[in-house]
Amino acid sequence: MRRRKRQHGQMTFQITPMIDMTFLLLIFFMVTFKMSKEEVKLDIDLPVTLTAKTPRDMSNRDIINIDDVGDYYLKNDLASKEKVMFHLKRQFKDFPPLRVYIRADKKTPARKLKELLRMCTEAGALDIIIGSYRSES
Repeated sequence: MRRRKRQHGQMTFQITPMIDMTFLLLIFFMVTFKMSKEEVKLDIDLPVTLTAKTPRDMSNRDIINIDDVGDYYLKNDLASKEKVMFHLKRQFKDFPPLRVYIRADKKTPARKLKELLRMCTEAGALDIIIGSYRSES
């Protein structure tokens, strides 16, 4: 008796599950992405300094804006001193360590910037940076 040779089917790569998984990951990252670009949309004329450095890690920072008259903004919403303090304390409690990025207009009164720095330290901020542009001269 002769045995018949089995014909092996050609192996194929199923791409449909890979495409499904790619779209699922894309949707996941789009939904969970923190919209930090929205927080810096407010038109603020940052000061220019000779010694400005770009921080290595800008992620997971609360962004607080101060306009030229000294009003505080959380994201793009006007906020009172009490609201900013409440926000900072809640962020410290819910998402420690508290890291803050302050964007203050170059015409902001120094006392308002000092007041915000004091609020940040009272709330427990460990890392505070103040935005500026670097001068090329």
